[in-house]
Amino acid sequence: MRRVMQAAITIAPEEVELKAIRAQGPGGQNVNKLSSAVQLRFDVGASSLPEDLKQRLLALRDHRITEDGVVLIKAQSHRSQELNRQDAMRRLEDLVNSVARPPRKRRPTKPTLASRRRRLEGKAERAQVKAARARVHRSTW
Repeated sequence: MRRVMQAAITIAPEEVELKAIRAQGPGGQNVNKLSSAVQLRFDVGASSLPEDLKQRLLALRDHRITEDGVVLIKAQSHRSQELNRQDAMRRLEDLVNSVARPPRKRRPTKPTLASRRRRLEGKAERAQVKAARARVHRSTW
């Protein structure tokens, strides 16, 4: 079977809204003075992505996607705003590329003869265990 590699999808910078915000957590005076964290907003519905890709992206059960179809990503792991901006864009592209390839259709299969036999043997064994727990009837001697 041949594997076809699909080109990674890139997102136009003008479709993304980046906003500098203050980072959370420890960091000394730097965290209180500078807005080094970045919040990225990407409206899936208004984007230039193909329609099928938009549907798969919106169908994801991901906490970063709002009910309105806006992807929110907060990047604050780096001390510099530029590195956080690059990190947020990379994470958005990773999210979009995760749904780039349509899922394979499931082909229904039948259980094998051996697996059916094992299942029935297990059921019979369990039935014997339960039957052994039943009350013993006294027979006439």
